[in-house]
Amino acid sequence: MTPTRHRPRLLGALALFLSQSLGLPLHARESDADDTTTRVFIFAGQSNMVGSDSKVKDIPRFPPFAGLDQPQKNVLFSYSIGREDKQTSNGWVDLQPVGDVVGPELSFARRVTQQGEAPIAIIKCAAGGTTLGGDWNPDEPSGFKLYPLALDLVRSSLAELDRRKVAYRIEGFMWHQGENDMFDAGFKAAYGKNLANFLASWRRDLETPDLKFYIGELCTKTVWGMDNRDNMYAIRAGQQAVTKADPLAEYIPTSHDAVEIGGGAGLHYHYGTLGQLQHGVNHADAYLRTIGKNPETARPLKTWPYAKGSPVKLFVLAGHRNMEGERAFTRELEATPEHRSLAADNAKIAFKYSLGGGYKTSQGWEPLGPAGYYDTFGPELSFGKTLQGKLPGNIAIAKFTHSGSQINDWTPEGTTAKDRNLYAPFIAFIRESIRELEAEGHPVELAGIAYHAGETDMAFGPYRRNAASWLKSTVARSRQDLALPALRWHVSQQPPVEEEGLDAIDVTGEFAAIAAADPNFIHLKAFDLPGQEEKLVITTSGIVRLGEILAQSFLERQ
Repeated sequence: MTPTRHRPRLLGALALFLSQSLGLPLHARESDADDTTTRVFIFAGQSNMVGSDSKVKDIPRFPPFAGLDQPQKNVLFSYSIGREDKQTSNGWVDLQPVGDVVGPELSFARRVTQQGEAPIAIIKCAAGGTTLGGDWNPDEPSGFKLYPLALDLVRSSLAELDRRKVAYRIEGFMWHQGENDMFDAGFKAAYGKNLANFLASWRRDLETPDLKFYIGELCTKTVWGMDNRDNMYAIRAGQQAVTKADPLAEYIPTSHDAVEIGGGAGLHYHYGTLGQLQHGVNHADAYLRTIGKNPETARPLKTWPYAKGSPVKLFVLAGHRNMEGERAFTRELEATPEHRSLAADNAKIAFKYSLGGGYKTSQGWEPLGPAGYYDTFGPELSFGKTLQGKLPGNIAIAKFTHSGSQINDWTPEGTTAKDRNLYAPFIAFIRESIRELEAEGHPVELAGIAYHAGETDMAFGPYRRNAASWLKSTVARSRQDLALPALRWHVSQQPPVEEEGLDAIDVTGEFAAIAAADPNFIHLKAFDLPGQEEKLVITTSGIVRLGEILAQSFLERQ
């Protein structure tokens, strides 16, 4: 954190010493009780920082973010957005969407202001299709020369605060960029080095040696994320090297955020409206953790629900964006009379989870209930309710998902993108769940794994062609590693996208062939789910129905 404007350096150094000696966040030791100093945040990057392919009119479709299409009059905003035809605020204005674009600053600001009284201000400079090696290069800027432009914007905006006699401190720098550097061999190889220089240059030029940076992960839940897997991994590796070496830089996972679905398969490299709003929450939560404020609500299982020594059937749910519940919102569940009860915690079923590849994890066992990180839920709610009504004995549910993953991320072989390999953590998660239940004194039966097949894989030929063989490999190895040769996998599949060139790959038939040869591989064609407004993403009522379909499959085989 940087000092308040004109504060003597000695106080900043003293705060740093106290923070390190007491093991507390720096912010917690430097006047965080001060609710009058304006916290200034800088947002910069390329198209996914701009908010490309988002639409302001779509914000009301997503209940957790309702109202963000309106100005936030308590937040100052100064911006320069775009390349040739820039949109500029020409000074400070109320925070609001710029044109028809939804940027992450909208949800960031609301999340942060909900957690504290201090005023905030945001300075944003972003332009699509730009590189850190060129446009954003602090030493030799080329192309659109965004580094000097952004620096001038920040300085002039702060000077205006000085003229208004507004006390402020620069609180954090949010950076989301890198997609274009991966297409230049030199820029890709030097991304980590260039990023470290970028951070150092800002701290030098703003005279803020302790400025905290939040480095956003690239969007990989796309055809681009599959077709450019190695390229994106190279950029991520550079980002992660910098954030590991720099104690004032943090890597912010965002690959689990929603992606807009457009024409055809519609999968590109932009988040779209919902993903942009979630993107802002990612950065806000990271900042709030930095200052010792955690916006998460604890959901403890106050009373252990099972009698000592009684057996427990453990059901494991696993998968990608729809198993996670990307567009299934708790508020819509609460507004539906027949499903409203699912929104309440069910303390009779112990629930453990790891979502988004570990982005959010349960604190031990919790009551079964909505646990998504964006006020969302998955099929586990209706799954548990259906089983509880018809299956005798104790049941527990453990859920492991990563909505930004593809099927090959789950294979025991993994891929060259080593930071995305999920098989080992998935098996470890199952083993840990069993051990924890046994430690409570229960004999545990692993009743099976319910897996919803990767949706995004079906929109890209090379992945669709290999989906069945990848999944078959994972199933076989899981039985071996868990020492359960007859372990049942209940694999649900929604209709694969129909698109010229993809239709010739009969992935449904390939899944069916595995089931025909393996009695413990149950193939469930969930082809009539309600509420699927887009080709890949199932919404609230469909997620409820998916949970019921999976539960019924287990019940039929008891």
